[in-house]
Amino acid sequence: MAPSGPGGVRRRCRRVLYWIPVVFISLLLGWCYYAYAIQLCIVSMENIGEQVVCLMAYHLLFAMFVWSYWKTIFTLPMNPSKEFHLSYAEKELLEREPRGEAHQEVLRRAAKDLPIYTRTMSGAIRYCDRCRLIKPDRCHHCSVCDKCILKMDHHCPWVNNCVGFSNYKFFLLFLAYSLLYCLFIAATDLQYFIRFWTNGLPDTQAKFHIMFLFFAAAMFSVSLSSLFGYHCWLVSKNKSTLEAFRNPVFRHGTDKNGFSLGFSKNMRQVFGDEKKYWLLPIFSSQGDGCSFPTCLVNQDPEQPSTPAGLNSTAKNPENHQFPAKPLRESQSHLLTDSQTWTENSSNSGRCKAGMSNPALTMENET
Repeated sequence: MAPSGPGGVRRRCRRVLYWIPVVFISLLLGWCYYAYAIQLCIVSMENIGEQVVCLMAYHLLFAMFVWSYWKTIFTLPMNPSKEFHLSYAEKELLEREPRGEAHQEVLRRAAKDLPIYTRTMSGAIRYCDRCRLIKPDRCHHCSVCDKCILKMDHHCPWVNNCVGFSNYKFFLLFLAYSLLYCLFIAATDLQYFIRFWTNGLPDTQAKFHIMFLFFAAAMFSVSLSSLFGYHCWLVSKNKSTLEAFRNPVFRHGTDKNGFSLGFSKNMRQVFGDEKKYWLLPIFSSQGDGCSFPTCLVNQDPEQPSTPAGLNSTAKNPENHQFPAKPLRESQSHLLTDSQTWTENSSNSGRCKAGMSNPALTMENET
């Protein structure tokens, strides 16, 4: 096998370095388990009933914390499907022709049957030069992963993974269970922490574990509470972290609440319809990550009340590869309780799915 060269070595070194935060969290979690379960519960607690209750509650929170953290780390981010990739002929045209009308025409033909509605700041179709594809709504290119990620929220170094459509629910549960884990440790360790400062504990190594355990739990509780609260606000508004910093742009202009469907539907878009799965790190989010219903207050005057191509798609689904079939049943509930992908709306304030849009100008965005 031929050597990969200096560039390949640097990439491998970066991949190793990216795991340092995950290793740090894992080692810290291992020490916390030893300090709480062994030194606090078994060595320091004298009441058997208190020991049993604390150990049972601790192991429950510990298991949910580790489970959700594991799923956040090792769930692969979803990438745009093949329908959003340009064909070989279209790629050849983009490379051969000078930038201008030829590029616009290529993107116009490629995007006319795709469920995209967001644009660049200049009004062009969002195209990724590195991945050679038309970006679906809410999709962004991650410079760390070097891939386009569906509904990308951010790249998190603490999980060494992109947080997006496939693992955003897991990330929220990871924040929630880690916060509960830290609050539980701080609350049950508080009385022993006070006894440490009043010399009420035996002079053993357990007293130092108890002291540092309380400090660590209290500090992480503060930081996690603010981060978890921020993401709860994002879910309630149906925004990603990127969309909170830069509002999505539609044909009619910028709309910071373009994807918001109301609190209940926003919650169900992330956690799903079945509430029994909400607290478990099991994928239950609605949709396919490539298209999202919108609630546009200002209707684009250039768009017909019935999106072009939807009726013909419904009549002749075999002529269109995407979207040829209705959205999965769970996503159709985002529009209304009975509305399907092929229904249209004449009211400008009603939710709409992705529409077919011609390119205005060509702008490469990564």
